[in-house]
Amino acid sequence: MTATTADGVAATAAAAGMVGIALFQLAIALGAPLGRASWGGTHVGPLPTGLRVASSVAVLAWTCAALIVLRRGGLGLLAIPETVARWGVWILFGLLLLSALVNVASSSAWERYFWGPYALIVGGLCFLAA
Repeated sequence: MTATTADGVAATAAAAGMVGIALFQLAIALGAPLGRASWGGTHVGPLPTGLRVASSVAVLAWTCAALIVLRRGGLGLLAIPETVARWGVWILFGLLLLSALVNVASSSAWERYFWGPYALIVGGLCFLAA
């Protein structure tokens, strides 16, 4: 199925949101003092080594997610099969909804008031791209 213009716009916006998440994860993986805004918000300042490694893996995961969404919107640069893109966007939609719920339930104000709505918006864009 060929993507419509609206699908492409939603996919591009969702991918941009995922790149934003990847850049945030990269910053904390490199030691940015944003522990209160990530991984449950229980760390002041930079994250401990284990969570910084997890953030490094998250950078790769969110980058791949952005490429999958772009492929679903008909804008992909890689030879990702359409079936992978179609199912991948639905899986990302579900994961982002779950992420929004977990973030809203967090004790971290950053996660409750920024990352929760952010995940909900990017998830909604994935739904539109799907």
